[in-house]
Amino acid sequence: MARKFLYVVAGLIVLVLAALLVYRIWGMALIRAVMVPREAFAPLAPLPANAYDDPKMWIARPDITRDNPALWKPAGVKDAPVAQKAAIFFIHPTSYITTLGDAHWNMRLDDKDALSTARRFVQGQASAFNAVGDIWVPRYRQANYGAFLTQEPASDQALAAAYRDVAQAFAAFLKANPTGPLILAGHSQGSRHLLQLLRQQVADKPVAARVAAVYAVGWPVSVEADLPALGLPACARRDQSHCIVSWQSYAEPADPSPIIETFERRNGYTGKPRKGTHMLCTNPITGAFNGAAPASANRGTLDSRDEARPPRLLTGVVPARCDTSGILMIGEPVDMGPFTLPGNNYHVYDYSLFWGDVREDARQRLTAFLAS
Repeated sequence: MARKFLYVVAGLIVLVLAALLVYRIWGMALIRAVMVPREAFAPLAPLPANAYDDPKMWIARPDITRDNPALWKPAGVKDAPVAQKAAIFFIHPTSYITTLGDAHWNMRLDDKDALSTARRFVQGQASAFNAVGDIWVPRYRQANYGAFLTQEPASDQALAAAYRDVAQAFAAFLKANPTGPLILAGHSQGSRHLLQLLRQQVADKPVAARVAAVYAVGWPVSVEADLPALGLPACARRDQSHCIVSWQSYAEPADPSPIIETFERRNGYTGKPRKGTHMLCTNPITGAFNGAAPASANRGTLDSRDEARPPRLLTGVVPARCDTSGILMIGEPVDMGPFTLPGNNYHVYDYSLFWGDVREDARQRLTAFLAS
């Protein structure tokens, strides 16, 4: 009996090793084959002109007081007051992840699974800003995750369609908030749309003067090829306002080559090549451009591993160091849950790793903006 058990164990080990070998050799090809939509791209009809007047088109906004994920905060968190609250526009990351025959290039607005996942992202990410203002998070026909795995024209078309929804929501947000300070934030696909929004709807326009800070987290930004066209500089220190922060989290040993390849593939918003330029890395613990900070200085990491209870805020767990490549290194791998990506990529946890630091960062930048 024991011998049969050992044979079974040995067989399982061989299968696992074979699977790892297959992934190493053909991993991305297999992922693309499964995740990239097979259907031809079909242009999306524009939303009605007044679509975002309807609260149902928002995951969060001030008049949604019940079941609003952006209002959540961990037990025990106490906040210092701010002199004046900001209006916060947050663009959530990709939550539409489908495979094979179920995959469209853009999410349908009635997709319950994608919306449920988006709400979880809003709770864990946008909630970091709820101490400094009212949070607005639009629903939008986001591009499928597979759009980021291919260079097919349909990928750009899907992202452009998603951006049009975001731009329409932003116009409704500004109409509802005609005065006062603004904080603009996003993650991943949301940050990609946010940067385009800055370039096309904010830079060199009167609204730019109202922007206290921009959090373009989880998407690469070139200091030389992007920032000059976005109208705002990189944040050099935490008490600076009217600037942009960005980071992408990896544990060590890290393999950020897919991100760097994506970063270098196209020109920046200035029209100049990104290749050979510096990627913006803000240290979320210090709020400074580049630099390092020990885990003991981290104000709080969200621990969401136990689904049976609400996430907890744990201090002093994760360090942060901006590498010369522009990637944020968090030291040795830390158990955050099942969604760490290949290469020790902690992309899904960019906000969760530093939730307490983002909360304090927003407070200090808004305070500096009001003082100026």
